[in-house]
Amino acid sequence: TAEGFLIAVVGCDGSGKSTVADALLAHIRRYGPAETCHLGVQSGQIGRRIARLPLIGALLDRKIANKSSRARDKHDKIPDPLTALVIYLFSLRRVRRFRRMLALRKRGIAVVTDRYPQTAVHGFFDGPGLTVAAATNPFVRMLARRELALYEWMTSFSPDIVIRLNVDVETALARKPDHRRESIEAKVAATPQLSFGGAPILDLSSLDPLTEVIAAAARAVDPIFAR
Repeated sequence: TAEGFLIAVVGCDGSGKSTVADALLAHIRRYGPAETCHLGVQSGQIGRRIARLPLIGALLDRKIANKSSRARDKHDKIPDPLTALVIYLFSLRRVRRFRRMLALRKRGIAVVTDRYPQTAVHGFFDGPGLTVAAATNPFVRMLARRELALYEWMTSFSPDIVIRLNVDVETALARKPDHRRESIEAKVAATPQLSFGGAPILDLSSLDPLTEVIAAAARAVDPIFAR
């Protein structure tokens, strides 16, 4: 059985990744079996669930956010081994989803991914979470090395095409009002820097009408399946 094609849909939160990925899945199924895979760790969803806990939720959410931001600061140290371990475990969760995606491809099933791991930008945005920190603890350094190796392994598998959705900060925040502005700003700025092992990248603007964005993405993937 020939390996299934791989199409990655990437972009900042609020850029329309999930909507475009679902539409592409329906389009690609005209050619044969296809599935979608979410390759994020969904830590933001967990954080928002914590924030909704009665009495202590808001306090816990602020504490986790503060530790997370420090872990992603190039000029700061990871605050403690426990925080580093949590970040590493989230990366293992991503690897588990990635392996499931590879298993689908091995069966000849085309896959459309919502998000894709990358190593061009460290610290956030589906990249390694620990390697940017000036870790001095031996345990944390070991976790950082192992996490980076996992991301390098995942990014060794290049998509057949990457659909990169670009959006501005205000539009993204309007669509995702529960997200932090500083996080959205960082992701919008980083989006053009993302690369995926030399895979061809189609840049689309999320400000265009959704029907046009989906149509352009569909036109880009058609030649892949026509091979």
